[in-house]
Amino acid sequence: MTQYSVIVFDWDGTLMDSTHGIVQAIQGACRDLELNVPSAAQAAWVIGLSLEPALRHAVPDLTKSLEPLFLERYRHHYLGRDQTLKLFEGIPELLADLKAKGATLAVATGKSRVGLNRALTSTALHSTFQASRTADETFGKPHPGMLLELMDELMVEPSQVVMIGDTSHDLNMAANAGVHGLGVAYGGAHPADELRACPNQGVVERVADLRTGLFERLA
Repeated sequence: MTQYSVIVFDWDGTLMDSTHGIVQAIQGACRDLELNVPSAAQAAWVIGLSLEPALRHAVPDLTKSLEPLFLERYRHHYLGRDQTLKLFEGIPELLADLKAKGATLAVATGKSRVGLNRALTSTALHSTFQASRTADETFGKPHPGMLLELMDELMVEPSQVVMIGDTSHDLNMAANAGVHGLGVAYGGAHPADELRACPNQGVVERVADLRTGLFERLA
């Protein structure tokens, strides 16, 4: 059985219970600009993607000229809920215990660097992660760029790494980078069946199951 020394986490929907907040912010921005409002499933599907493909999929009638205003309204709605967003129950303890066992922890997220830093500050997790990559710093998911750069920085081989995420974008990125992917279905962005259709080492329904699976395979 492969043993992992580096565990890379997606952020939204994997560590942070933020899927609903992102969906509502996308829908709210559409209403403000009188654009067609995507369904919750359509809006949730783009979570984790970088900006351009996310907007193209969720808001296909958004014109280039309206993008800045749409982003301003999205931030207005999202930041209005930002302080209410919390880590999933059991995640703080999981991260602390993984680090105590010697695992190297990292983040690969579709958030911007500003957004990730704000989230790390609000959760007091800056010192928990040894490295991180955001969608505005390199290629977006499912391109393998984030993971390839993290592996270079941490000086590890793909066989030592597992990517944890709640979307097919995360699992496909992992496969494209040659690392194992583990799906979490508790985040709500992509259904479990869609996650299972991607290359994976398993799909878990609860944080407790994620904990069990990771501790069984820690190097």
